[in-house]
Amino acid sequence: MSNDEIFAAAYREHYWAVSRYVARRLPGRTDEVEEVVAEVFTVAWRRRADLPAAPLPWLYGVARNCLANAVRGYGRRRRLVDRLGNDEAAHGRHIAAGPGTEAPGAWVHEALDRLAPADQEVLRLAAWEELGAEEIAVALGCGRRAAAMRLHRARRRLRTEIDRLCPAAPSPQAPPEPRPAEPSPDAPPTAAPGGPSLEALPTAPPGGPAPDGGARPDRRSSGPAPTTDACLRKDPRHA
Repeated sequence: MSNDEIFAAAYREHYWAVSRYVARRLPGRTDEVEEVVAEVFTVAWRRRADLPAAPLPWLYGVARNCLANAVRGYGRRRRLVDRLGNDEAAHGRHIAAGPGTEAPGAWVHEALDRLAPADQEVLRLAAWEELGAEEIAVALGCGRRAAAMRLHRARRRLRTEIDRLCPAAPSPQAPPEPRPAEPSPDAPPTAAPGGPSLEALPTAPPGGPAPDGGARPDRRSSGPAPTTDACLRKDPRHA
């Protein structure tokens, strides 16, 4: 396969992957994305003899350099527009986002933005482009071990920034148990749980009928209690 055919195959297979790579790094700037992607494949055409068998990581490396040039040029144009006073953001016409308008995961992007550009790039290659250590090494132009070490350190720094933005919330404490109400001294007594109420218990006057229908003895009118000897006499064992 000739170099031209290799380039044509790489263009057909990886054009959209390169476009996504650039668009993620230039959000909302469609015109510049198209310019950068065109520049990437222009460089790839000039260096088509250098295209490896797996060209995508190599194309990412070219796109990275083209992006750096584009961002520098965009910054110069931005400063010029600011000096001319035609930039809407410079006049405060942007809408400030409130607490309820924060997009899910926005704090992750904020933590990523706090990192150095080199750390951001290696993390994006791993997360967005789903490259392994060897492919990251090709895109960054370094060795595999160096790429793996960069990725490890960048992940650790990202975790530190995330912890700063989202500190762990303290665990909620259980509310205290409610104390039982003290009984009022004027309240009527109550029966034990499961038993009959005191009002339902039958009562009888002294000497009146017992609750079971029989006669209740009146201890006030009864005679003296029988002696022990009389009780023994009634026992047949002492008869």
